[in-house]
Amino acid sequence: MMQGLLQEAPSVLNLLLFFSLTLAFLFMVLGFVTYGILAERKVMGFMQGRYGPSEVGGKWGLLQTVADVLKLLLKEDTIPKAADRTLFILAPVLAFTPAFLVLAVMPFTEAFHFADIGIGLLYYMAISGLTTLAVVAGGWASNNKYALLGGMRAAAQMISYEIPLVMSVIGVVLFAGSLNLIEIVEAQSTVWFIFLQPIGFLIFLIASVAELNRTPFDLPEAESELVAGYHVEYSGFRWAFFMLAEYVYFFAMASLTTVLFLGGWHPVFGLDFIPGAIWFALKFSAIVFLLIWFRVTLPRIRGDQLMEFGWKVLLPVALLNIFITAIVKQLFFM
Repeated sequence: MMQGLLQEAPSVLNLLLFFSLTLAFLFMVLGFVTYGILAERKVMGFMQGRYGPSEVGGKWGLLQTVADVLKLLLKEDTIPKAADRTLFILAPVLAFTPAFLVLAVMPFTEAFHFADIGIGLLYYMAISGLTTLAVVAGGWASNNKYALLGGMRAAAQMISYEIPLVMSVIGVVLFAGSLNLIEIVEAQSTVWFIFLQPIGFLIFLIASVAELNRTPFDLPEAESELVAGYHVEYSGFRWAFFMLAEYVYFFAMASLTTVLFLGGWHPVFGLDFIPGAIWFALKFSAIVFLLIWFRVTLPRIRGDQLMEFGWKVLLPVALLNIFITAIVKQLFFM
């Protein structure tokens, strides 16, 4: 019996270590969400000629987002009488869970990653698509016409833009010869894929903004049209879960863009003495800043323009990019 316990001890310790690392990573992501929102408010304030948060937590407003989160957690949680109670309760959890699961395959450095699987990119695309079901479920379960319209609009948008999003990375897969995210980063040790795939990068960037439901593609949450869209009936911590899912995807999409097109943790100008984690953080921060910049400067487009752009522009250009990539790879990289 004692021998059996000794044999099981390493596996138990490994399991405890894994859960500890997972919990620590969860808090790191939640920290990004908290101060990512603060950074977004500050950048928006700077670009619009105003202060942004400047009271709670000193002149930089460092505790403003913390105060907002506490307010949401303390607010009354209401469920409409005519709502589908089970689906109404499950929808926010179903929206957040895939957002955190996709981070399991994200390599931040050579050493800091959780699951090194051969189809990491495919896993990301498949799991992230599940959030669409949660959005539709939340809109339908609310038994509210505005929430239902917002849910249907979100489903149409997210499904439409998932197709060019997936097609935009096929060129990267062709050059890297793998769906493994670590191998994709290693394939960029000499030249980043943003230089080999500029069209793919632009398509990916536009489609990712639409997938994140951010300006100028924030129609599912168009407050002026649908009084907040699919989560109009949600309040308190359930509404916070929807917002948490959105910003965790923000973190995940900026990380994925860094991995696929910006060389991940590889240094710039041969500055190898700077740790890879810092290079990843700098590239990641540049993508985050760019997405915030889009929100500040671009107006919301109409629904018909949104769908036409996805199907009539992005999809054909993504197909053309695959065709050109195949020819280039055959002629110059074989």
